[in-house]
Amino acid sequence: MASEGERQAALVRCDTRAFLEDCPSRIAEIFRYWDSLHDGRALPRRAEFRPEAVPRHLPSILLVDVEGLDDAGIGIYRYRVVGTESVRLRGRDPTGQLVRDAFFWSSGEAAIAIYETVRTSRRHLYQTAEFFSPEGRWRSEHSLLLPFSEDGEGVTQIMVYSVARSSRGD
Repeated sequence: MASEGERQAALVRCDTRAFLEDCPSRIAEIFRYWDSLHDGRALPRRAEFRPEAVPRHLPSILLVDVEGLDDAGIGIYRYRVVGTESVRLRGRDPTGQLVRDAFFWSSGEAAIAIYETVRTSRRHLYQTAEFFSPEGRWRSEHSLLLPFSEDGEGVTQIMVYSVARSSRGD
């Protein structure tokens, strides 16, 4: 059974393309760019993602490294890049920290569970969410998680792109 924090966090989740009909245009733009990078492979490589192709989106992008698995077989996630908008919303820069120690979600367990969904499914994940941040701030946002793979098999990085739900993000 899901904890209260997990129930509070995810309102809508979608790992198909159906979300493209109703999501903010900025979310759709990032998804379509990532999707164009596949080049016949199941997952694109991070090196194929060109920041200069999406400059207006960079402040809201996070890159999370998958550093292997812990003893329980759960991914170890570390913030590699945190965009300036995310730093502003958090009130701090978690770059270089483990997600379990510096998450911005309803709980560390819920944040890891979302990354695990993307890592194990090897699929994108779109969700709308409402939650209290660890600092007690109420958040309502659209988020898109996009996996990258260096070997074409396992997920080695996850890009996160979020926009506030209070606007359509256009």
